Amino acid sequence: QVQLVDSGGGLVQPGGSLRVSCAASVSSFRSYTMGWFRQAPGKEREFVAASFRSTNTYYADSVKGRFTISRDNVKSTVYLQMDNVKPEDTAVYYCAAGSRLILSSIRNPNAYDHWGQGTQVTVSS
Repeated sequence: QVQLVDSGGGLVQPGGSLRVSCAASVSSFRSYTMGWFRQAPGKEREFVAASFRSTNTYYADSVKGRFTISRDNVKSTVYLQMDNVKPEDTAVYYCAAGSRLILSSIRNPNAYDHWGQGTQVTVSS
């Protein structure tokens, strides 16, 4: 059974940095597409970034140039480094894993099979 554990959220000032992590208990981690999504109060869950089968990375326009997704296939962990954060980045951040995603579906939360419990990120002075 696949388990994802999100961690690393917290309070950060605008313009600051934070890194969130997701540890996966899954075999063949390297072959999984790993994604980060976020959900703010009263809003739908939205795509943030994805690492497609350990090859290429993709980002939402709102975070491109500020956020970086990376993965350690030995530790079965995926990271989201958030730099120059803004108040509108405040949300619960969730990692997700999918073993059968095609590239065209990486931004669709319904395409992922497994989810972490989420970690709160609050950007405020």
